[in-house]
Amino acid sequence: MVTTVVDSRAVADVLAAAAVAGRLAACAQVGGQVDSTYWWRSAVETSTEWSVRFKTASDRVAALVAQIRATHPYEVPEILVTRVESGNPDYTAWVYEQTRA
Repeated sequence: MVTTVVDSRAVADVLAAAAVAGRLAACAQVGGQVDSTYWWRSAVETSTEWSVRFKTASDRVAALVAQIRATHPYEVPEILVTRVESGNPDYTAWVYEQTRA
């Protein structure tokens, strides 16, 4: 699973659709709004963001991360990869099948 956050719902929708259309993710879920507080350029910032969670196969992670980095609007985007140790075998098989070209 790969997650990121962006500053608008429209951008989140574009990232989600591009990953699924490109078979880099079987599914992408857009969630939000969430308020984030963080350090940026020596100051504490607070902004509203939308999260995107991508469901992908392990052999597609690198390509998905590369696509997110290339199209993400942030200078330093949050892109987190979480390894799923187990899950419904039918679902994990579906994710694998949907990420094949």
